[in-house]
Amino acid sequence: VGLDVFAHVVNTMRENLTDDPWHKHFELPGWFQYLVEQGALGQKTKRGIYQKIGKEIHVLDLHTREYKLSDAKVDDGVKDILRERDWAKKLAGLRSNPHPQAQFLWAVFRDVFHYCALHLESIADNARDVDLAVRWGFGWDSGPFEIWQAADWQQVAGWIAADIAAGKAMADTPLPLWAADPVRTGVHTAQGSFAPVGRDSSRQEAVGLKPDLHPRSTLPVYRRQLFPDALLGEERHYGETVFETDEVRMWHTGDDIAILGFKTKMHTVSNEVLDGILRAVDEAEAHFSALILWQTEPPFSAGANLLQVMQGLQETPDAGLFGKLKGAANRVKYTVAGGGGLGDVLNAATGNVPKVEAVVAKFQQTSMRLKYAQVPTIAAVDGLALGGGCEFSLHSTRIVATLESYIGLVEVGVGLLPAGGGCKEMAQRAAAEARGGDIFPFLKRYFQQIAMGEVAKSAEMAREMGYLRQSDRIVMNKFELLHIAKEEAKALNATAYRPPLHPRQIPVAGRTGIATFKASMVNMLQGGFISEYDYNIGCRVAETMCGGDVETGSLVDETWLLDLERRNFMELLATDKTQARIEYMLKNGKPLRN
Repeated sequence: VGLDVFAHVVNTMRENLTDDPWHKHFELPGWFQYLVEQGALGQKTKRGIYQKIGKEIHVLDLHTREYKLSDAKVDDGVKDILRERDWAKKLAGLRSNPHPQAQFLWAVFRDVFHYCALHLESIADNARDVDLAVRWGFGWDSGPFEIWQAADWQQVAGWIAADIAAGKAMADTPLPLWAADPVRTGVHTAQGSFAPVGRDSSRQEAVGLKPDLHPRSTLPVYRRQLFPDALLGEERHYGETVFETDEVRMWHTGDDIAILGFKTKMHTVSNEVLDGILRAVDEAEAHFSALILWQTEPPFSAGANLLQVMQGLQETPDAGLFGKLKGAANRVKYTVAGGGGLGDVLNAATGNVPKVEAVVAKFQQTSMRLKYAQVPTIAAVDGLALGGGCEFSLHSTRIVATLESYIGLVEVGVGLLPAGGGCKEMAQRAAAEARGGDIFPFLKRYFQQIAMGEVAKSAEMAREMGYLRQSDRIVMNKFELLHIAKEEAKALNATAYRPPLHPRQIPVAGRTGIATFKASMVNMLQGGFISEYDYNIGCRVAETMCGGDVETGSLVDETWLLDLERRNFMELLATDKTQARIEYMLKNGKPLRN
């Protein structure tokens, strides 16, 4: 927003809120005015209260008005308090800790609670609207009234009253009577949220509610929000269960449209999730008119469960399928140009290559089941849809995505390539876009996106990148996502939906395309923009997307491209450098360049 805009807001408040108990605080200090005059307005001008110089953070010295290196640290005791998940214990810890950092944080919460309580009647219809405004407008996970309620309403109200009496609060006006009511336990309930008496009291009494509880609106526009943003104290019932495992749940809301959600952390894709999706497609084909992949909370999916992959790789050779792969890889020297390839070596070493391949093949099978199911499959995407999550979306009949969706095939970041049908699908789309002409110009951008691990920064950008088709939908209100996904499913069925035919003649770029991609990557390698291993991965992506060592324009089917995906994925997975990338990502949350 900028310090200049903040200054305008403060000045407007000072001029118009003359009766506000906090009015004396609506003044800007001299150093703040100085920054505005100097054009140091914050992030949009690259400096403000703070300035980043290289990798260092500098802060304004209020006395000299020069920037100095910021060496301040959060107190260890305060860190421990902030790690506490129980709001009652967290606020109690901040209030009782004498460290200035703790006292500052407690004062922020106290004065926000005080301000919201005192002004509720004049600024909002009910407490729900205040909490949602703060959550949506300022990015809070919980609104001020929610936090207060979670921390024991009476306890916090007593602390606020005591601080007001002691002159510690920013305003000396006491809490309103409703907030200080000794029997109050909060403002949010299953029946509604607190509203000052007099607001819609006749309507509330007519439906049997207490006059101070304001239920959610039932206007048609709000009925599109099948599961609106839930507040503390509200009950949430997600339909009737069809089946449930430790990692997925399939359910419905009383109609003939099934919904499948993941229960894994970040909704990552594990072997059990794959089983769940396959079972859900079978159930949907037998008993429902459509299947929607939708999560009760974002993200849609952060991709494959890397921890499960690494645990499998680190097993003894006899401990599992990935263990057999690891054991074999440890007994052979991996080379990119190794004759018949690592598959032949593994076959000789273990005799279990078919079983190892089955792990990846199930992922591909799952994507293909979503694509060719006898009922429409809808990917209702909100937030991250990376790697395998992106691949499931690409293979669904329709994608319905919120505007703030971040979609991409990012496997190269951990030394792999998309092997759940992602390379195949983008190669197929490039061929379709070429309309019988030169494939390479269309394939080039998809190759670059995959080889660079690019992620769309919005659903609109995802459409520009080709991850969303023109038939896919973008939703502005995330809480209408499931409703619109259902409407898409109904519309598809209203036109007698049939799954697409399996394409048997997909033209590919072949060895000429591979050579062209390699030439461009050699320039990047020699320029120091990519590592030798990045080049190796890029060559495998190129081979997969170009259809392998065949003539340009050769016609292949999806199975051919999936086989290339699977082979190249497995060979990369067997290398120490890929395993190092996966381990580094798990430990540090960012990619390793090796």
